[in-house]
Amino acid sequence: MMSPKPLSEGRGSSSPANIRHTPLQIIHIIGNFMRIWSVYSMYRYLSQTGASVVLFIFSCLVPSSILFLVLQKPWKGRPLSNVQVVPSVINGGITALYFILWGKGLKSCGPVRAILAEYAGAVLGVLSAVLYGRRGNIWKKVGGLIAMVASFYFLSQGWAMATYSPFYILFLDTEDQTEQVLGMKEMVVPILAGILSALRRVIARRVSLKNQLKRRLHAITIASATCFLFPVAMWDMIIGSNSVELPFSAWAFSSTILFGIILIFYVDSIAEERLHMVFSSPKHLMVAGGCIVVMEIVYKMDFSLPGFLICSTILGFGIYEATSLERARKDSLQNSDPSNGMFEEDQIQMSSLPT
Repeated sequence: MMSPKPLSEGRGSSSPANIRHTPLQIIHIIGNFMRIWSVYSMYRYLSQTGASVVLFIFSCLVPSSILFLVLQKPWKGRPLSNVQVVPSVINGGITALYFILWGKGLKSCGPVRAILAEYAGAVLGVLSAVLYGRRGNIWKKVGGLIAMVASFYFLSQGWAMATYSPFYILFLDTEDQTEQVLGMKEMVVPILAGILSALRRVIARRVSLKNQLKRRLHAITIASATCFLFPVAMWDMIIGSNSVELPFSAWAFSSTILFGIILIFYVDSIAEERLHMVFSSPKHLMVAGGCIVVMEIVYKMDFSLPGFLICSTILGFGIYEATSLERARKDSLQNSDPSNGMFEEDQIQMSSLPT
């Protein structure tokens, strides 16, 4: 008679792993909460002062790039090759464009739409199915794309706002609707920012195979983004804006620098390396959604919890279907022989167009 001992050992081994990952999950939740808090402080600062988005982001990127260079010291250690440095510099240009589009989307659409639009990068999963000819999964990915578009449409129609949510609109007068519905045209900017955010993560994964190398190259990327943004900020200061004043707010600037740019990079790196949780994933969306609910209540925003839950649930379903192939790949690699741990990590990072 065969003994069930291996099965019991397999079940028991998962419990210590979950306990070991619990502190990392807490760090991930706290890091995302602080980042979203910085987003709300940035939105309040931009909406109340009318400051330039480009100048604000540039003012935050300059000290952030200095801190990254001091922490990572990319000039030390094994010399970086041009094959690694050049894509990282190009990735800095993509990062600069992402920050500009995302900041403008935040100012015009609000924090809920801007944060959820960052998950639009999951469309790269649909793109990978089309480019690599995986016809067996393409219809699931197209269905996920349709669900994501529907979620963004509902968000653009104000479903996450109490004054426009279909759950509250019957009990409100039209005079109480002080804010206009945006429409999908205005949602294009933050959605493009979300796609660029996913693209820069893909480039960073493909260039760096090791975690320490990834951090060194990220310092180069942020410094490159600051350099790319410098002429845009000068142009905006000289002739691009009616007002060149940038009122100082200690919390808005410091929170964006420390939590919105620096801390979130290390938190997402830990989540990706140790928890196998990429940014555009339903689990990450669930964490961000909980933080958004808390911030909307604390800041007393125009918020509809039922409408937000519907939009985020549809978006999570769309992400789940759009990234189904990458998720199955990672599960198969994690369940393979643990003696090939280094090979598995490289394969996860080198998967085709991960999100």
